[in-house]
Amino acid sequence: MKPTNDVPHAQPPQNLPPVEGKPIHLHILAQVPEENIPVKTQRPETYAAGIPGVARSLKHLLKQMSPLAATRTMLKLNQKGGIDCMSCAWPENDDHRHTAEFCENGAKAVAWEATSARCTPDFFAQHSVEDLSNQPDLWLGQQGRITHPMHLAPGATHYQPISWDAAFDLLASELNALESPDQAVFYTSGRTSNEAAFLFQLFARQFGTNNLPDCSNMCHESSGSALTPTIGIGKGTVTIEDFHHAKLILILGQNPGTNHPRMLTTLERAKQAGAKIVAINPLPEAGLLRFKNPQTIRGAILGGTPLADLFLPVRINGDAALLKGVMKHLLETDAIDKNFIATQTTGFLELAANLAAQPWQPLIEQSGIPQAQIIELANALAATDRIIVCWAMGLTQHKNSVATIQEIVNLLLLRGAFGKPGAGACPVRGHSNVQGDRTMGIWEKMPPPFLDKLEKIFDFKPPRKHGYDTVDSIKAMHAGKIGVFFAMGGNFLSASPDTDYTAHALQKTRLTAQVSIKLNRSHLITGRQALILPCLGRTEIDQQQSGPQFVSTENSMGVVEMSQGILKPASEHLLSECAILCQLAAKTLGPKTKLDWHALRNNYDLIRDYIAKTIPGCDNYNEKVRHPGGFYLPNAPRRGNFENTSTGKANFSTHPLTEIKLAKNQFLMMTVRTHDQFNTTIYGLNDTYRGISGNRRIIMINDEDLLELGLFAGDLVDLTNNFGDTQRVAPRFTVVPYPIPRRCAATYFPEGNVLVPIDSVAEKSNTPTSKSVIITITKSSPASPAAAPNAARTPATAPPTAST
Repeated sequence: MKPTNDVPHAQPPQNLPPVEGKPIHLHILAQVPEENIPVKTQRPETYAAGIPGVARSLKHLLKQMSPLAATRTMLKLNQKGGIDCMSCAWPENDDHRHTAEFCENGAKAVAWEATSARCTPDFFAQHSVEDLSNQPDLWLGQQGRITHPMHLAPGATHYQPISWDAAFDLLASELNALESPDQAVFYTSGRTSNEAAFLFQLFARQFGTNNLPDCSNMCHESSGSALTPTIGIGKGTVTIEDFHHAKLILILGQNPGTNHPRMLTTLERAKQAGAKIVAINPLPEAGLLRFKNPQTIRGAILGGTPLADLFLPVRINGDAALLKGVMKHLLETDAIDKNFIATQTTGFLELAANLAAQPWQPLIEQSGIPQAQIIELANALAATDRIIVCWAMGLTQHKNSVATIQEIVNLLLLRGAFGKPGAGACPVRGHSNVQGDRTMGIWEKMPPPFLDKLEKIFDFKPPRKHGYDTVDSIKAMHAGKIGVFFAMGGNFLSASPDTDYTAHALQKTRLTAQVSIKLNRSHLITGRQALILPCLGRTEIDQQQSGPQFVSTENSMGVVEMSQGILKPASEHLLSECAILCQLAAKTLGPKTKLDWHALRNNYDLIRDYIAKTIPGCDNYNEKVRHPGGFYLPNAPRRGNFENTSTGKANFSTHPLTEIKLAKNQFLMMTVRTHDQFNTTIYGLNDTYRGISGNRRIIMINDEDLLELGLFAGDLVDLTNNFGDTQRVAPRFTVVPYPIPRRCAATYFPEGNVLVPIDSVAEKSNTPTSKSVIITITKSSPASPAAAPNAARTPATAPPTAST
């Protein structure tokens, strides 16, 4: 391998020789629709959970597991010293945990992982890659746990089993044959443990690259990019306990009923303690209307707890306009914390001048919220400084996402809502350990102090040049600059924007390798050859030479806690994530590393000892993580300390209003999840709370817009995005009338990803704008080429339009 891994590369890697012998099948690039299943609709639900939620959980568990295994596992889920749920990253209470400390999402995730179904070498012998590509994602996941390492040889039509030694030899050979370490990409999913994440970044950097994209690049990267310069940390600043003291909770761009159901218990407790809740979202979501907690008499029998005191149906990407209006009124009525602003912030005068000069009418038009309701929200904020603002991807996936999140910080600073109980910022993470991945060093731009520690502790020179994030990795692959793509978990193709473009990019590599537990679409769109490396799930016993091992994770509020599986592994041929990385690193690096990777594999305490030496706040890691409930990582802004910003104070920021302009026939589309999925994992075909089922290729549109378009419920339409020089078409989506603001539309993720342009990204964070896609909607013609089951990506024939 040239140059050696201790020399930073001043120039980007050159294009690799063209990949030969790998045909590109256009018909297998994008999602396949559910076959001939009509969409069913009914009245949306007005509450979340309740006894029906329990019934759905049991149905999923008992369909995949024995009653005994399901009971044993669920009683350990999210318990102290138990199994950390592989679903969302919402934390548990510090003071008390219920016997059943899980939600419907957690039950589905456990059933999906701990299923008794098996995907064996015989299965792969029976099904070619092309055959598998014609199956929907739900079917792929239903085939069960992958039991053996599998190899797709150059030009082969079927995966075949391969030994672990041969798989590591192949990977090491391909990596070491690269002209530059920067011709490799190492991607990480948010389900990866802290221990595996630490090993992964260490291996990549000892190999010689900072190409460490992760799923955070596509979700909360905008949050980190907004928070770090303004308050000095890229994480939230509240704890679960803060919700018990809050007087006003704002929830923007988030659907907790489907995506973070355990958050509803926290909101219920806050509500019962006297908090008011404001829901700000383009869609009315059942989980923010009423929560029926099945563990209480009130929830099971008496109708549950109403949550949102005020619902503001903001236009897609109208949140910044709404926040500006609120702050404008606070300033006009002098409802600000002058002492906090004077002593702990900078930049106030510039913000005040900007808001004073801002006319009201554009704020009303862009937000879609009447001025009277904006003032109602402002008055509620003026009445208290115990304010928590929560947000998720409804805010992070727009061109102006960083600016919008900094408006949240501005609002909290105006009210002095930091450094006190019941106040602060709360970005709600999705994946269970995506925040831990970043803490452990999974980032293409880790700061010099972190790299200095690696150099000192591990006696090598880490690369200093910034690596590729997710979008830049896709572009580099598409340009032929990447030879090896290695994914530690996840479903990269389905999670990424511009599906067709990403698929072509992956197929231009020489080797794609995926560490996985079940089959997904990324195994079907590969480089010249491919590997599937099956690993243990979080529910399974991880037995190494020194005994049973545990791993650790970090939740949305910076709590690090242990997780230890209890189930027999799905196959004797599975390795843990840590074991895979240790064996691969030892094989690839050889004499270039001074680290005893085999010792780390045999005893994870040794990994945690290195984490303790490297990661701030992780001293005595082995001791603290074994403490029941784990431990909190340092968080200075939580204490009202902003010393880590460039000014040593919290920084106001000033941004112009982003005006979204649509032509007469255009709509602003966002992608959302259904109730029967978690990220790219599809559990079923029901979007229960929205009353939609049977098929995932749907588009939600306002009734009045349908009337203008001459469309009716059930019509099939083609969705088109023109951006740059490319036209993207997603054909045959079923129209579903839904209460969404005018000129807005919603499709499901990942089916709608084919319309998200690779070059349309958030400023500063480079996150794909999956919540701001400008589309046109036309009725499908059965005779039209667009009626094929997948999206087409062709040079645009119409003038390009902006994506905001």
